Parts: sequence; structure tokens; C-alpha cells
Amino acid sequence: MMRTHLKHLLSNFLFLFLAAVPVVFAQTDFTYERDREQTPSMEEMLEAREIFEYEVKYGFFTLGWVDVELLPDTTYNGEKAYHLRTTMRSNSKLPLMGTRIVNYENLFQYNEKWPYSFVFWRDDVHEEEYDSARIIFDREAEAVRFYEFGEPTDTLALKEPASGGDIIFYYSRKFAGLEEEYTLPAYIEGDMGLVTAKSGPKTERRKYDAFDKPIETYRSEGNADVDGPFGFNGKFKSWFSTDDLRVPVEAHVRVIFGNVKVRLINYERRGQD
Repeated sequence: MMRTHLKHLLSNFLFLFLAAVPVVFAQTDFTYERDREQTPSMEEMLEAREIFEYEVKYGFFTLGWVDVELLPDTTYNGEKAYHLRTTMRSNSKLPLMGTRIVNYENLFQYNEKWPYSFVFWRDDVHEEEYDSARIIFDREAEAVRFYEFGEPTDTLALKEPASGGDIIFYYSRKFAGLEEEYTLPAYIEGDMGLVTAKSGPKTERRKYDAFDKPIETYRSEGNADVDGPFGFNGKFKSWFSTDDLRVPVEAHVRVIFGNVKVRLINYERRGQD
């Protein structure tokens, strides 16, 4: 069962898919300090220290929420690492849903080409079960190692830019608005799948609770060659703001029981101006 739970992270990023004074939620003004054809660098995205809150809906029902935050920097095996946390919260008011709070933790770094993971793990907070699943990206051995409750389960060959799936949250933004397809390998439940997507320069004006006014967005369409929860597999759509950071604002995916939508409801930048 724990191995199946590893699938949830990638699907949530496909659903989507950081001043001394914090910016107030729903009050963020976008800036255009460079040509819109120039996508954000990893340095710019990481320095923003963004905080995101997404609402996950199936029809009129709110299934839950996804929070994404870049935590203070740390180290891993003596190397500097960035710490990305994704928290999933279920809507306990729905019948049969119950209370579920799950944290996904990713320590990662980046080079001139892409971001990449060192280690990824899962904490089932609602059950007080921590480090229930872990993926270690061993670049020296060119291997990806999977663990459940500390016990090894699988090992696969490493293909860059290797991650547990959440790296798409940054990687996809580097292509938003460009007519350039990207392919990202994602390691989930002892398997590796490929996520491909392509955007373009055409914009759409869309309204989100996170912002006071409608914003211009780029749409991206892609395909996921992975087996996600609830039958998720195949085509998906995602939208990004046209501002400097290409903020992920919305995504639509099809699962076994219908279409699921994820939309940005709160957004904050805590980085230095």
C-alpha cells in the first residue's frame, strides 16, 4: 500500500502542473522586468521563496488542498540542498474521505541545465508514520533506490534529470510560453515514467482567487507515461502566468471517474526584491 501512495505526488504536480516583508495573499502584483520570451532561471524561482495553496476539485466537490513551500536551505551528504515540501490535505467533510495529511519532502539542487533530486520521502502525518517511503538518487552509482519503512524494495537505472516527480513544479516553468517540448523522467513506485509537454506564445486571460484581477496565462498540453492514482494516465493541460516567474496556476487531468481540476487559491512571495 505504501508503494501505491508514492504515486500521489506526481499526479498532484500534473494537476498543477517563493523582501523582508511578506506579500499578502491575493494581493500579488506581477512584474515584467524582461522580455516575455525569456523564461525564469532556477535562481530567480528559488530566490522568490514562493508559497502556494491549490484547491483540488471534482465537479462541484472539493477533494482537498495542496500546499507547496520552499523551506530553508539545508545540506545533503555535505552538499548544499534546497528543501521543497508539498502537503496534501483531504477534505474531511466529504463522505468516506476522512482526514489525511501527507507531507512529501524533496532535497534537491540544480545545474546549468535542470534541477535534480538528492532524496525524496513521504510522511503520513495523520497516521504519525514518518519516512514511510523514500527514494534515493545515487548519481555515483547511477542508480535510483526505493525504500518502504527503511527496507529496500527496488533499484532502477538513473536517467537525468531524475526526481520523484515534484521537480516538474520548477522544470515545467522554464518552458511555459515557448514552443519547445520537454521530457522529464519521473521515478514512482519502483518504476520510471516520462512526462512530456509543450506550450506556446498564445495567451489566455483567466481569473483566480489568488489574485484581485484576471491574469494572462500560457497553456501547456502534455502526456504522462506513468500510472497515477484513480486511473490517471495520459493527456493533461496546465496553465502558467505570463509574468517573470511563470507561476503554475491551474491544471486539468482525467482520471478513471472523470475530470479533476486544480486551481491556485493563495500565493505569496517571501524572497528579496
